[in-house]
Amino acid sequence: MNYLQVKCALAAALFLLTTRGAHAQPQSKKRVLVLCTGNSARSQMAEGVLKSLNPQWDVQSAGTKPAARVNPFAIRAMKEIGIDISGETTKSVQQFVSQGFDYVITVCDDADQNCPNFQGKVGKRVHIGFPDPAAATGTDDEKMAVFRKVRDDIRSKFTEFYRSTEASHGR
Repeated sequence: MNYLQVKCALAAALFLLTTRGAHAQPQSKKRVLVLCTGNSARSQMAEGVLKSLNPQWDVQSAGTKPAARVNPFAIRAMKEIGIDISGETTKSVQQFVSQGFDYVITVCDDADQNCPNFQGKVGKRVHIGFPDPAAATGTDDEKMAVFRKVRDDIRSKFTEFYRSTEASHGR
């Protein structure tokens, strides 16, 4: 090999390493919409979990009948695991129906049954159901225990979902 061939080979190797080398992360930004009825607890917690797993993903949550505010018990439960959802607001699914998503995930049976038709392209619709922690009764400590249980289930199932989607896309 002459000097010019070596220089070209090194330039090609450097290009490959910087654009898709062994240490570079593949581009796999996803758009995800998490749906529930009120968008006050389960979908908000799931949104927070997915954002914590990959801040590059565009994750939104919405409700078929949005509540007035995010449930304070959901905010507290997420804060306990280092995820801050206190700045989130409830949103209507109607503001998203014209947009495209890689995944639309319903987290309650009502949203699964009443999920609107999307005008934008939806790659895959998935249902990962959880009981409604906002339906919990009793003392604040008893309600908080229910929110923690649902939060932990959401974190477990959405971590599994995230890993499976990344594994299927070459990560």
